[in-house]
Amino acid sequence: MSIVRAPQTCSLQAAPVHKTLVFRACSFRTSGRAVVPIEQSVNCRRDAASRMSVVLFAKGGKGGKGGKAETAVKEEKGGKVAAGGIDVQKIAADAKKDADERMRKCLNVVAEGFNTIRTGRANPAILDKIMVDYFGAPTPLKQMGAVTVPDAQTLMIAPFDRSTLRDIERAIQESDIGINPNNDGERIRLVMPPMTQERRKELAKQVSKMTEDGKVAVRNVRKDAMKKAEKVELPKDDKKALEDDIQKLTDSYVKKLDDMSKTKTDEVMKL
Repeated sequence: MSIVRAPQTCSLQAAPVHKTLVFRACSFRTSGRAVVPIEQSVNCRRDAASRMSVVLFAKGGKGGKGGKAETAVKEEKGGKVAAGGIDVQKIAADAKKDADERMRKCLNVVAEGFNTIRTGRANPAILDKIMVDYFGAPTPLKQMGAVTVPDAQTLMIAPFDRSTLRDIERAIQESDIGINPNNDGERIRLVMPPMTQERRKELAKQVSKMTEDGKVAVRNVRKDAMKKAEKVELPKDDKKALEDDIQKLTDSYVKKLDDMSKTKTDEVMKL
């Protein structure tokens, strides 16, 4: 490329600056032809190309229409971080932990309910739901005395305060455990009466109902966990894996409930 020299008699005027070449140096025009040093022109074009590449990247790539730039999924300490800086593994772990804790509570509630169902053997747990009117305040019976099991058919209650014997006796009579208390002035004795086959069947139905209620509660926890996962934009594969894990957790607790129910039913029906 050769440099065109302007005649001495020509007038000089500054060329307009192109809007995309902000850093381009001014040139001089003479007779319609620009006089620009070669190195300066090349540098200006490089600056313009750099600026254009930055603009295209911010718009999401060549041909973008003003969309947001995509954030690539990256590996960080062995765990995926989704678009927007979301830690996929942490979300999945927290969701499973929360579901596991809530399902375990459902299981414990059912187990406590099973303990209150009377069988042919003496079990102190049948007294857990009995409340005694102690100076106007409802108080759990188990907090008012020591409960022992002298033999397989008998429960013995020794009140911490003998003046509450009548209150404890009244509370037992008004409860639904179906046992008549024997008050000897110092203790209360409860003898487990033999159950008829009809009564055993009724108790077995109670066990079945408690089990079904527990399953409904566990499945509600699963449903709630899925709703929470829906609120977070997870990659399709990670979302499917989380749903599968929660479903497996649900199935495991349903099986535990079935096993508990079978054990309790066998205990109730055993003559």
